[in-house]
Amino acid sequence: MGTWFRWDGPDLILQIKVVPKAASDELAGIHGDRMRVRITAPPVDGRANTHLVAWLAKLFGVPRSSINIESGALGRNKRLRITAPTHLPDLIPPPQTR
Repeated sequence: MGTWFRWDGPDLILQIKVVPKAASDELAGIHGDRMRVRITAPPVDGRANTHLVAWLAKLFGVPRSSINIESGALGRNKRLRITAPTHLPDLIPPPQTR
């Protein structure tokens, strides 16, 4: 398991680095202890965070209210909590059941 994600019960905790004003929205791989996420929105007036949450909600199959920016709201390095995601990108294995 990488240090960029962990499961907290049914919730997924992600450590990400956001790259705003990109050509497209995409998961851009793992870089160090964070997943790099490129988004098209500019980092102005909270638009990048709003766009990030909406895009991740669609990607993980949850409502926007199920994604919480736990830290880093004003910076590029963020910690997110995704409550009970229904879809997982290939980079993230499902939680292990005991």
